[in-house]
Amino acid sequence: MSRNDALRAARLRVGWRTVEQAAAGLTGHGQQLLDDRQFNVSPRTWRRWEGERPGWPAGETAIVLHDALGRWPEDLGFTTPPGWIRPEHREGADVKRRAFVSATAAALVAGPTVPQHVDPALIDYFQAQLEGHYRADMFLGPHDLIGTVSAQYQLIDKLVRSAKGETRRGLLRVGAAYAALVGWLYQDAGDMEAAAFWRGVTQEIAMRSRDAHLIGYSLVNQAQVRTDLGDGYAVIDLCEAALDDSRRLAPKVRIMAMQQQAHGASLTLDRSAVDRLIDEADRLLAHVDDDLPWGNACRRTPGYLEVQRATCYGRLGLGPEAVSLWSQVLEVVPDTARRDRGVYLARHASAAAGAGEPEQALEIARGVAAIAVETRSARMHRELATLQRAMRPWQDAPVCRGLAEVLASVIEGS
Repeated sequence: MSRNDALRAARLRVGWRTVEQAAAGLTGHGQQLLDDRQFNVSPRTWRRWEGERPGWPAGETAIVLHDALGRWPEDLGFTTPPGWIRPEHREGADVKRRAFVSATAAALVAGPTVPQHVDPALIDYFQAQLEGHYRADMFLGPHDLIGTVSAQYQLIDKLVRSAKGETRRGLLRVGAAYAALVGWLYQDAGDMEAAAFWRGVTQEIAMRSRDAHLIGYSLVNQAQVRTDLGDGYAVIDLCEAALDDSRRLAPKVRIMAMQQQAHGASLTLDRSAVDRLIDEADRLLAHVDDDLPWGNACRRTPGYLEVQRATCYGRLGLGPEAVSLWSQVLEVVPDTARRDRGVYLARHASAAAGAGEPEQALEIARGVAAIAVETRSARMHRELATLQRAMRPWQDAPVCRGLAEVLASVIEGS
């Protein structure tokens, strides 16, 4: 099945045998779902959707298509626009509001609270827990950890309201790290509204702590969200702000800001800046010797900076160069880092397609499917959607039918 056949197959599954029936069926479904009698899809529009250049459905039509056919537009052959994040299944505005309230509740507890003694040893306790959460995230993905880490942030926030002096400052610092992790988990789960909210909380707590390293880290966190939204210039602005007084920053924070700025450069198609920034960051790696409990990916992740370079090269369309880098990186990434390995494999597959090797891309994609189902990482699903677009030149070849089967297994298992 080629990509252009995906929408046709989906409408046949629900009994819409002709384009006219499909247009009328979706129109009626959308009018009822949205409570909008003006919603309309014409047979001409549907016919274009099943053609070679389906574009992207306008307005809320993506939600209607998902509700009617059980598939999001990127799984139905449509061309995904930059920054598209799948919304939750629409059941009305109240559901969306309740989901957002649930995601933000841990950071919005009204005060004051009953005063209590806060022992300084609690700072070390929360820091030790943090490292365990980082490791669990690599094994499990976001969904199983969000509740646990959010609850611990809420407890830290409660303690901060009673703590004094250096104990309070220490709890603020560890609280900022927890908020950053919650934001990351929501980002990996595909909830960009909640991710942006928690990145804002991170920045607020970092500013309250007066810790220059954490303030820089919080700006890099904001830049990560902008990277996923495809806003390269915002990424560059935020990272430049983080590096404004780089002499005050630990090498680790400077590395994080430089590599994230490289992602911004790749989004603005500036390869020379990508290489310059990652090379500069690489020269700092040997100087990372702090004992800060957060932001240790550059020490924990094998081939950390080459992962960033390979990702940027893939975004720049440098298929052969990206394939070579991913081959080297994946040799040192342990199987236990399930989520990260799955994301890297999906990017490797897209690079192979960009290098004109569709069979290699399909073979790599087969290894991603089980990890995508297991971790439910939205980032991995987005990488597979990128692969689907990269395979478009072979849409009528058997290799694309094989890819459709792989992607179908991911959708059915999610």
